[in-house]
Amino acid sequence: MPDTPSASAPQRLTFVVWLILIIASIGFAFDIYELLMLPLILRPALEQLVGAKPGTELFNTWLGVMFYVPAFAGGLFGLLGGYLTDRLGRRRVLTWSIILYATSAFLAGFSTSIWMLLVLRCTTFIGVCVEFVAAVAWLAELFPEMKQRERVLGWTQAFSSVGGLLVAVANGIAVRLWEANLLAPLMLPESLVGAFGQIPQASAAGDPYTMAWRYTLMSGLIPAIPLVIIRPFLPESPVWAQKKAAGTLKRPSFLAIFAPELRRTTIVTTLMFACSYGAAFGAIQMIPQIVPGLADVKAANQGKPVPAQKSYEQLIASEYTKVQELGGLTGRFLLALLAVRILSRRRLLWCFQVPGLIIVPLVFANFLTLENQTFFELDLTSIFVGKLPFTTASVGLFLCGMLVVGQFSFWGNYLPRVYPVHLRGTGESVAANVGGRMIGTSFAAVTSFLALQEFIPGDTPPQKTAYAAAAVAAFVFVVGFGLSFFLPEPKQEDSPE
Repeated sequence: MPDTPSASAPQRLTFVVWLILIIASIGFAFDIYELLMLPLILRPALEQLVGAKPGTELFNTWLGVMFYVPAFAGGLFGLLGGYLTDRLGRRRVLTWSIILYATSAFLAGFSTSIWMLLVLRCTTFIGVCVEFVAAVAWLAELFPEMKQRERVLGWTQAFSSVGGLLVAVANGIAVRLWEANLLAPLMLPESLVGAFGQIPQASAAGDPYTMAWRYTLMSGLIPAIPLVIIRPFLPESPVWAQKKAAGTLKRPSFLAIFAPELRRTTIVTTLMFACSYGAAFGAIQMIPQIVPGLADVKAANQGKPVPAQKSYEQLIASEYTKVQELGGLTGRFLLALLAVRILSRRRLLWCFQVPGLIIVPLVFANFLTLENQTFFELDLTSIFVGKLPFTTASVGLFLCGMLVVGQFSFWGNYLPRVYPVHLRGTGESVAANVGGRMIGTSFAAVTSFLALQEFIPGDTPPQKTAYAAAAVAAFVFVVGFGLSFFLPEPKQEDSPE
């Protein structure tokens, strides 16, 4: 059913409103910064902390664990965060969630064991999962006028892909600085060594990226710095605060989002959110495990010592991740432009689902078999961005990022429209955390498991991972597209109060 015209006047962009937009954009950016950090640092982390080599059962088992266990923990505690967002307010929960994930990411750089890294990744994920729900509810209630709200949610969520681009840049910088001996080895204070052990040092002389992955993790502390400065100026959501003060704010309830009028919305959005995340974690986040199998990468590595090969593969993985995130950024911008022009939410989503259903599986199935022709390479090392390869493979990844990541912004726009104020955080948290984080991220483990099976084509770990990712992408896109026919259209401009 088409949206009805808005009767609300657009919100005036005051200094305080701009502060809110800035902190929300930073939060969205570093949400993805923290999440996309894992595929970039996981290979060197597992080699150092577990001694696991890519393609082995031990490596793939831990890869699945590191992708899924933190996501499951984040989803579980994110449900509580959604409930607390409705009970305690949007600003308070948003602030503490950002502090939690930023601090956890910094401490993860000092991990002395895989178990320590796992625990800190769990607390990082918990903060990320809670922050998304609080930020979306906060922004949706700050801008009651429909078109302005759609634009604000679209453009601020676009910073998520900026975060993905930034973490790829940060990882590339860390590798280069470590190669140039400009970063010091990390050591725990003696008082903590007895409890946590010591940080493993370079496994071989001249190992160029042993500590680079740790510095990449530690860079996740950055969003806490502006938050500490800006927090005193941030107001609470006016809608939530007014209802709280008047005593008319209903008590949130998980059972309420399964009431007859909301049951279909909750179930369908949860499953579709899982499919969106399944495409991201089951395919796109496997890129660092796949790009070492590119013929041009193997040719460039021939004759190099093992440490130098690993460094080169790490740099190439970060460069291709940048291209994919530029695609994601394009997808989010495209969503922001289309959201105010296409009235049907279902048709808006189809703009990404239908082409993605064809393109994403084809890209991964042919990623290592087609000739990876290089068109040109953009060298931005002087401004710390590094290199952006424009190749056959990178064009495919750009399109995959655009079609998969654009869907994430769709959910940020859609969910506040279909839940009332007192259930907004709770409803969003079920879809995002149960669907996205607890179910969707499990497809990373599914891809890792499939890549070990004999029936999956390929002679090398990168080849088998690419084919497994293609199969997973095809599955989640087909299921997501089928479910979209059951996706309720918002019946009016705003959800009932």
